[in-house]
Amino acid sequence: MNRRSRRGRHHGVADTSHRRQVDYRKLKNPLLRQPAFSEDRLEAIHRTALRVIEELGIKVLNDEARDYFKQAGASVDKTSQLVRIDPALIAGALESAPSEFTLYGSVPEADVTLGGDNIAFTCVGGAPHISDLDRGKRPGTLEDTRNIIKLSEHFDVLHLQSPNVESQDIPVHLRHYQVTEAQLTLSRKPFFIFSRGSEQVEDAFAMARLAHGLSQQEFEAKPLCYTVINTNSPRQLDIPMCQGIIDFARAGQVSVITPFTLAGAMAPVTMPGALVLQHAEALAGILLSQIVRPGAPVVYGSFTSNVDMKSGSPAFGTPEFVQAAFGAGQLARHIGLPWRGSAATASNAPDEQAVYEFLMSAWGSILGGVNVMVHAAGWLEGGLTGSMEKFILDVEMLQTFAEIFNPLDSGDAELAYEAIASVDPGGHFFGCEHTMARYQTAFYEPLVSDWSNFGQWTENGSKTATQRANGIWKKILHDFEAPAMDPARLEELQAFIERRSAEGGAPVV
Repeated sequence: MNRRSRRGRHHGVADTSHRRQVDYRKLKNPLLRQPAFSEDRLEAIHRTALRVIEELGIKVLNDEARDYFKQAGASVDKTSQLVRIDPALIAGALESAPSEFTLYGSVPEADVTLGGDNIAFTCVGGAPHISDLDRGKRPGTLEDTRNIIKLSEHFDVLHLQSPNVESQDIPVHLRHYQVTEAQLTLSRKPFFIFSRGSEQVEDAFAMARLAHGLSQQEFEAKPLCYTVINTNSPRQLDIPMCQGIIDFARAGQVSVITPFTLAGAMAPVTMPGALVLQHAEALAGILLSQIVRPGAPVVYGSFTSNVDMKSGSPAFGTPEFVQAAFGAGQLARHIGLPWRGSAATASNAPDEQAVYEFLMSAWGSILGGVNVMVHAAGWLEGGLTGSMEKFILDVEMLQTFAEIFNPLDSGDAELAYEAIASVDPGGHFFGCEHTMARYQTAFYEPLVSDWSNFGQWTENGSKTATQRANGIWKKILHDFEAPAMDPARLEELQAFIERRSAEGGAPVV
């Protein structure tokens, strides 16, 4: 994991002093944050969101969650299941929720800090299908899930594991065992657990404790995993999502609370109105986490965009998506929490549309100050498909972002006055001493891009970027070596899976 080239991991290749060393594991975003609103308008959005949850309320379908809200002092209507929340409760929750925290991997170099200027990327999440150039689009399998985990482990510009694609060849009541085992045995990075009921969540927590050799108390003091909680916009928290917030908060693990507010569909058609609803729903979920366990790590999530009003289909990478990202970043900073954003596309293929929609949405999130960008590699068809080729193409763009984050202010030597003086007017810098001392360390070497001229390109096989990406992911999987794991822990983990599977697994709630 420590040895990385610009293309990923090198196995058995010694470092040399003249080669450029690249490490994308601990990234900070130094770029100026782009605001969407003046401070007055930002505060107006916050106040309006507080008014929504105080006067209109949030419908909470989970009995235990309503009990928590009531015990904290919220007004709960048993008949309508509406919970109305005093703004003072929200203020208290924002005081206790940490503004920055660490998600731990199985080794220190895999730890990820969220909040502040820190930025982390994770790949496609929750797609039911997989696609590649060889076999086309098809339902995801456990093999596909494992392959994307391997790709995510290989590239250090991807910092967290994700739910990637659904292993539809495994029954749902057993699927979490196989997927969690794959994350724990194929990767050292913090991992993901679906909130599909307390029993499944507790199974995954138990597996994490076994794999990491932790007691219950040690596990609760050290966040190792995260979940994503989607509200049912408008103004509703369903049973499994509430239960997920409760279960993760109790265990001291991370909830990324993300309203899915599509303007014109599940949210007002104006971007400020959609952000008001997003903010209100997120605040309600954040409050629940802090009622359960003050100080529980939580991330302010956003996934606000617009829809095609002719078809109702979600649209991504649009001007509205970018504006919403700027606004969401401002709102997260306004309440002092880490922010989750996205890089998304509605394209059905890894084509030009996929690239420009990805880049527009990614720039919106980055300039908005995102701390964790989800769906940042391989996300296709509005989240319905994970694409192997697009995964590689997106990693190329993520590595480019990582290079942009590098500071340029590195001292007088880089101003190159002596180099300029050494080259006659009309000459060139290819062979001067300044260039020769730096040419192997100067620039980013592309993963997929081909910068050769047309003649070289045709001589080398005339492959498109997508075709080159196809060969890259195949080679990575062929060469992949799983990280070492203590044999005794592995044996315990597998014994747990066998026992729980024999007992019937865990149902989805």
